[in-house]
Amino acid sequence: MTKDRKGFSTRAIHDGQEPDALTGAVGVPIYATSTFQQDELGKSRLGYEYSRVSNPTRSRLEANLASLEGGIASRVFASGMAALSAVCQLLKPGDHVVAGNNLYGGTWRFFTQVMPKFGVEFTYVDTRGAECVEAAMRSNTRFVYIETPTNPLMLLTDIAAVSKVAHARGAEVIVDNTFLSPYFQRPLELGADMVMHSTTKFLNGHSDGLGGVIVCSTEQQASDLAFIQKAYGAIMSPFESWLVLRGVKTLPVRMKQHDVNGRAVAEFLQRHPRVEKVFYPGLADHPQHELAKRQMKGFGSMICFETGSLENAKKVLKQVKLCVLGDSLGGVETLISHPATMANASLGAEVRAKIGLTDGMVRLSVGIEDVEDILADLEQALAAI
Repeated sequence: MTKDRKGFSTRAIHDGQEPDALTGAVGVPIYATSTFQQDELGKSRLGYEYSRVSNPTRSRLEANLASLEGGIASRVFASGMAALSAVCQLLKPGDHVVAGNNLYGGTWRFFTQVMPKFGVEFTYVDTRGAECVEAAMRSNTRFVYIETPTNPLMLLTDIAAVSKVAHARGAEVIVDNTFLSPYFQRPLELGADMVMHSTTKFLNGHSDGLGGVIVCSTEQQASDLAFIQKAYGAIMSPFESWLVLRGVKTLPVRMKQHDVNGRAVAEFLQRHPRVEKVFYPGLADHPQHELAKRQMKGFGSMICFETGSLENAKKVLKQVKLCVLGDSLGGVETLISHPATMANASLGAEVRAKIGLTDGMVRLSVGIEDVEDILADLEQALAAI
């Protein structure tokens, strides 16, 4: 069977995860070494010389993630923010970026407080409309950067439409695909040029490691980012690489259960009298439900819901027992958070108000526990309002 004909689950388990050639070990070994013996001056074995530049465990992960997203290569980094920093190293003073106006707080902080020091300009628009992106384009626009779905409002961008607009003006499109994973959405197939993930989240899936990845569609991107790995040094360690390789093997079965549980929890919340509004693309009343069905292969497990006030949100978050109050997502356990004071606090009150992110909103990353237990916990927590 050729690589192109293999299914997603087969690739997740086997691509980059082949048995070790030396020992036959089925699990990819952790090459916990900083350097490698050279047979003679200038002659290394398999091209490995120093682990900041390349490491066999990391190389295996990069091959695996490139396969899952349909890219020609990927480059992994120490965190999602390190991956974002690396791709921004491709920019130069005077370049312009069009970005979504509804971004993860860490991305917003980096774009607004770090990148302007290097002479890069940003314009923030509602990327739900490709026409808004087109209107913001300039002659010096290098990248269009989008999250879809957004964090935490679950708004979608039509990747194909935005890519068409960007390419007509010579810009590249970068999509943060963290919320869905390549199992449910593959932006490169829709016209994007690079895909970013915080591997900390669904790709790892077990809340026990940090990492980030950029998946490339061209050899030039892959070469440039490999140089940044070497020069900038914020690479993923062999152990963290192994954790993600371990996690990816079960990505398809995990994502299926995340999706089943996510739909059930969203429907439960939509019916609940103490919940004012639910933000989830899988619900028929989501304004972009049809786009979700067309662009995504599943709706996932990320949900945002409105409790009505900060006081109500606090009551729910204090009362949960099974759901874990924590500032992350994508683990096997259900994680619950308060975007306005946690992941999106750095947006500031003015920006949060402008995009419609209220103090009463609660974000759920629905895990793969028995869904009846998740629902029971939410029921008793909502009773506190």
